[in-house]
Amino acid sequence: MKQISLSGSPRENVGRQGAAELRRSGRVPGVLYGGNDRIHFSVDSMDLEKIMRQPETFQINIDLNGKTYNTVMQEVQLHPVSDKVTHIDLLELVPGKEVRVSLPVRLTGSSEGVKAGGKLVLNYRKMRIIGKPEDLPEAITIDISHLNIGDLVRVREAAVPGCRFAEAEASAVVAVQATRATIAADQATAADDKKKKK
Repeated sequence: MKQISLSGSPRENVGRQGAAELRRSGRVPGVLYGGNDRIHFSVDSMDLEKIMRQPETFQINIDLNGKTYNTVMQEVQLHPVSDKVTHIDLLELVPGKEVRVSLPVRLTGSSEGVKAGGKLVLNYRKMRIIGKPEDLPEAITIDISHLNIGDLVRVREAAVPGCRFAEAEASAVVAVQATRATIAADQATAADDKKKKK
């Protein structure tokens, strides 16, 4: 997984009023859990926005009072109107201890079906995966070069060594669908073949 650094400050006042004051001063309250300690902290909202804008899933190495914790974003709460982040939960990564994260899906290769006029449909931008921190990749990579029109790749076929998916095994991750143009071309070809046989 890609790594990124973030600096935070421990929170003393963990009540609702304290959280509101933090937000007014341009900071976002959060909670770190999963390890030995449960720590309430705050981070600069601008620093957090930079991470949130990127499609990747990062290992966030957060510095709190000089101690660095290796974490992943577990939950984000957004303001219902402004969509600004109002609270974050970070899960500490402990070597050998499984975690559940959402990783981006990356497609490689050029599909034969798309070259023939088919439409590529990606059903998962990110997929939930369970594994130990040391086994988690940066992304879930799927080769689509073998896909013809009507073909698909199911969750169970998108293997990641040492990890398992938290999605339904039979769900299609990516597929190449026929378009109106390809259907019309097939029908025209079939009609020509029928005339030749006569």
